[in-house]
Amino acid sequence: MTILQALVLGLVQGLSEFLPISSSAHLTLVPWLLGWEDPGLAFDVALHTGTLVAVLWYFRAEWVALARAAIELLRTRTLDTVEKRRVLYLIIATIPGGIAGLLLEKAAESAFRSPAIVATALIVMGVVLWLVDRAASATRPLEQLTLRDSVVIGLAQVFALVPGVSRSGSTITAGRALGFTRESAAVFSFLMSMPIIAAAAILKVPGVLRAGVTAPLVIGVIASAVSGWVAITILLRYVSKHSYGLFAIYRVLVGVAVLLVVYARR
Repeated sequence: MTILQALVLGLVQGLSEFLPISSSAHLTLVPWLLGWEDPGLAFDVALHTGTLVAVLWYFRAEWVALARAAIELLRTRTLDTVEKRRVLYLIIATIPGGIAGLLLEKAAESAFRSPAIVATALIVMGVVLWLVDRAASATRPLEQLTLRDSVVIGLAQVFALVPGVSRSGSTITAGRALGFTRESAAVFSFLMSMPIIAAAAILKVPGVLRAGVTAPLVIGVIASAVSGWVAITILLRYVSKHSYGLFAIYRVLVGVAVLLVVYARR
């Protein structure tokens, strides 16, 4: 892999991880469309460490508050503050995706990465996102998150194992279906990304490091971190005034284009 390829993939990962357009789809489709060798799921996870840095830095004040709340929760074993409840709900929301990731790891590395499957998932999830976002109310702030909400959003994250569904897309859609504001749905989705990405990194990154730390790998991770921070900033500002319709349209257009390429290459 060249430095240019790693830079491109890092930028693609960072921008698409937090936008509801599926980073895994783009990391699968970009090499396929450009005729590059597929870097594989392990390299994808390495790039995810960059976006992990981005979400940790952007929400650093929130993470400090949550860490303090977690310590206090262990000490008092009471859910008497919003922060304590949010710690518990983040843990619960992470469990379904973690279990599914362990059980379906091999499928995620092979069969799920078919361009036709990715394109179909992009289109279907794009339509679902548009319908839900348009029909849902926008009244619930994140402070009203409940145990049931965390379970539902956590289950929605399971579908993100299929490239094209999008982790942020599925969880944001679930959040909107539950009546949360666009910003609240996005923020909880971003906070949820930390434990699941960190767990994947713990499992996969050591193998990547044993293969050697190369310049392309370093450039890719840095690019994903910077572009991930930019993506979070842009999305939160954008959805404060606009719907998710633009991202739904983008998903459908990209999905249709990929299906046309698949048909043309037969």
